[in-house]
Amino acid sequence: MCAPNHTGSFVAEPGIISGMSEQPTSRLLLACLDRPGLIATVSGFLADAGLNIVDVDQHSTAEGRFFMRMVFDSVGPARRAELEGRFEAEIARPYEMEHRFAESGRRKRVAVMVSREDHCLSDLLWRWRNDELGGELVGVVSNHPDHASQVAAVGLPFHHVPVDPADRAAAERRALELVGEVDLLVLARYMQVLSDDFLERLGAPAINIHHSFLPAFVGADPYRRAHERGVKLIGATAHYVTTELDAGPIIDQDVTRVGHGDEVTDLVRIGRDIERLVLARAVMAHLDDRVLVDGERTVVF
Repeated sequence: MCAPNHTGSFVAEPGIISGMSEQPTSRLLLACLDRPGLIATVSGFLADAGLNIVDVDQHSTAEGRFFMRMVFDSVGPARRAELEGRFEAEIARPYEMEHRFAESGRRKRVAVMVSREDHCLSDLLWRWRNDELGGELVGVVSNHPDHASQVAAVGLPFHHVPVDPADRAAAERRALELVGEVDLLVLARYMQVLSDDFLERLGAPAINIHHSFLPAFVGADPYRRAHERGVKLIGATAHYVTTELDAGPIIDQDVTRVGHGDEVTDLVRIGRDIERLVLARAVMAHLDDRVLVDGERTVVF
């Protein structure tokens, strides 16, 4: 089970998630100006270190930017610092690369914030219980008490933090205390705008699901406004949260066709299915170290 520690933060007790069956690997993600020989340079560095490369994805843009995700044999804790230090000095600095290493064996800690609608939350809980999420769910915060029993049933802590419109800062402070140190915050239909201060103090990326196809129908009640416009496609967008509302880099999107016979309630029902799938894909891509942010855009391998 998972339980809050003495500070009230989420702590996952050992054994709640089954271990991954795959061999552990190391991951290297990088971005820099494109130039000839980059793949050979990085591959040669790893080969010289005696490491076998098991997967490579790369992308070059018309603007001359190069992105790569390379997966190779796990170096283990004993060699990791030395390898990363050498890469920084010999490759990253001379080529002015933005880069990061990650280990598949380290499961990232994920907290969820949700309001009344639970379709995205339920999907995340199901994937977590079936070891499909790729991360460690450590707890749920909500501004409504509705989902307490559902969350408790899977052994996770649930915290009801009401939001007083006259003092939103107090609710945000409490939520931050409860979330504690995490690697990712998922807003699974959390219908409150988070302040710049909250995002800065969180110290981790946050992913939001928007129940429309951004940038169309930004804001509240998008399905009704989509119905009024007679749209033939509806969709959902998962994006990183930034200080600008619903404008963060997009990670995943999807759409489906609707017709003139579909009422607002039909659009909402259809949209919920898209929302939970799009959010799950975005969260899993992030946890699998497949997302590189490039300004206002992302490269998702």
